[in-house]
Amino acid sequence: MLKFIKDWMLPIAMLTGAMAYPWVSRLAFMTPYLIFTMLLLTFCKISPRDLRFHPAQVWLLLIQLIGSGGVYLLLRPFDPIIAAGAMLCVLTPTATAAAVITGMLGGNVGFLTTYVLACNVAVAVAAPVAFTLIGIYGEALPFFQSLWYVCSHVFPLLVLPLFVALAMRRWMPRTHAALLRVPRLPFYLWAVSLTIVTGITVRFLINHGGENPRAVAGLLLVSLVLCVAQFLVGRRIGRHYGDAVSSGQGLGQKNTILAIWMAQTYLHPLTAVAPSGYILWQNIINSYQLWRSAKRQGVSQTP
Repeated sequence: MLKFIKDWMLPIAMLTGAMAYPWVSRLAFMTPYLIFTMLLLTFCKISPRDLRFHPAQVWLLLIQLIGSGGVYLLLRPFDPIIAAGAMLCVLTPTATAAAVITGMLGGNVGFLTTYVLACNVAVAVAAPVAFTLIGIYGEALPFFQSLWYVCSHVFPLLVLPLFVALAMRRWMPRTHAALLRVPRLPFYLWAVSLTIVTGITVRFLINHGGENPRAVAGLLLVSLVLCVAQFLVGRRIGRHYGDAVSSGQGLGQKNTILAIWMAQTYLHPLTAVAPSGYILWQNIINSYQLWRSAKRQGVSQTP
């Protein structure tokens, strides 16, 4: 039973959020705390001695930072909402669960964990600037006041968990060790977060989605194209350095819970459709990759 729930947690969480959206959406205030806790648990697994920066990580970061601005400028003349959703699909940092998938696919977990740390710090700096430049939804603030408004929320959320994890490792080793003994906790927190953000997105679509069906369709299409493209480009870069899997997961698998929260907090709420679609696309790709990997292992073990 537990295995069934774990294997089908994605559709269960999304279906629960969609069906119970009137109640689930009221828990929106919990989302940043859940994101903080998931990042903290991930960073607790990182030892400073294990951090090894790689040239491929530089290329991946450049694609995230420069590519996000590029897709926004490319799509802005057609539809600013679709452009903002596309930017979010590229800018969003790597999912904390990507290291698990990387290990299952035979990639370098150390590479991926280091990249999760690096891109979270980079996005903590870049996201406030990007959101301020394109304009915070519902706010008319001067540039630096707007920048401070976003920084004061995003930077602590993405960077503070790292310092808390390092402090716990140094001065609270028992608490640090206790957190490491519950490796499945981030998975269940992710499921709760996914349920909440799905409920928020469904509530908005029911109330306002019919006002702009063209944007909804465009956001879903753009998220599909960018999801496939980032997995392929990441693998292409990684292949050059002898590790296609790790780079593919690093660029392709996004922290979509964070992306949806940022969309609902700082951008037009409809932009949350893009990362919501991205959740589905990246899980289809990962399911296919895991199936292929299992099939290859089965063939290789056949006498």
